Amino acid sequence: MNVSTDGRQLRGRAALTALVCAMALIPGLSYAAPNDPKPGSGTSLEQIRSELDGLYREAEVATEAYDAANEKATQQSQRLASLQGDLTHTQSRVDVLHDLAGAAARAQYRGGYFSSAGIQLLLGDHPDHALADAAQAGQASQGLVNIYESQKTARTQLDRQTEAATKNLRELKSTLSDRAGAKEKIQKKISDAEGIEAGLEKDQVSGLAQLEKQHADEAKSKWQGPGGGSPNGGPGAGTPVVSGAAGQAVAFAMAQIGKPYGWGDVGPSSYDCSGLTSVAWAHAGHPIPRTSQAQWQGLHHVSLGSAQPGDLIIYFHDATHVGMYIGGGQIVHAPRPGRTITTAPAASMPILGMVRPGG
Repeated sequence: MNVSTDGRQLRGRAALTALVCAMALIPGLSYAAPNDPKPGSGTSLEQIRSELDGLYREAEVATEAYDAANEKATQQSQRLASLQGDLTHTQSRVDVLHDLAGAAARAQYRGGYFSSAGIQLLLGDHPDHALADAAQAGQASQGLVNIYESQKTARTQLDRQTEAATKNLRELKSTLSDRAGAKEKIQKKISDAEGIEAGLEKDQVSGLAQLEKQHADEAKSKWQGPGGGSPNGGPGAGTPVVSGAAGQAVAFAMAQIGKPYGWGDVGPSSYDCSGLTSVAWAHAGHPIPRTSQAQWQGLHHVSLGSAQPGDLIIYFHDATHVGMYIGGGQIVHAPRPGRTITTAPAASMPILGMVRPGG
């Protein structure tokens, strides 16, 4: 009996030890340096702009994947820490029950008894409190049976918790791998785009800026919500400025204008697109999902015609960009790597729809 019990105990400890070691050995993230891109030559400004937009667009899609994986990894890490705590508690209980069973067996062998008070303490949350008394006591067979049943229950619980923690650890490793892949893709696309921009002539840079302004002007006429075509395009033009939480969210987002875009960032010195909107609304006392896709899925949908400052406009078919509506057919957003937080026409990108936090 003792050999079998000791074997199970050693296996339980070995499983727990292996799990903890596996957590400690999760590798840090490392990434291969992306290949240096070659800027296109003999192409029109529209083609260059389209190529750059495509690269930054792919970087943003990867950023959304990175943000989602990062959120998931955080939740899984917290869950794993909780499971670790449960494992430690249960393993301690198994150890104490093992010692208590030995004390009871020795008392029975000597012809002694095992007290009912010791049994009651055994079945509680802290059987270790009964160990001192149990070593001096003993009651025959029924008490010993109760101890062994408690051991069996505790070991089953330990096995279940170990299995859950092991599964969570596998999921965490997979999530970290997804995050690493997304980060590598982000870095590659940004590096490619920066390489193209570095190879542009001054007149091309100037031409691209003019082309971008032209597209922004054209986008103003495409806005189908309130305040379209406002001459100043500022917050509140054609749309009343809201107070309360929405007003606080808008004020916070506007106060970040000029800070750089940083993929995966949630401030205070830099933000990505959904980092800006999520932190702005959290600052207003209404936490919302972290990513633009989760914001699209989890928040109340409203029509563009009912747009109010503080609403979030979700862009592209895969919901991978978001800006905050500020009125007058304008948004404030974190555009892309290499840019700073700014205002822009609400229709400057393909609109998927609009959501209203707290709505």
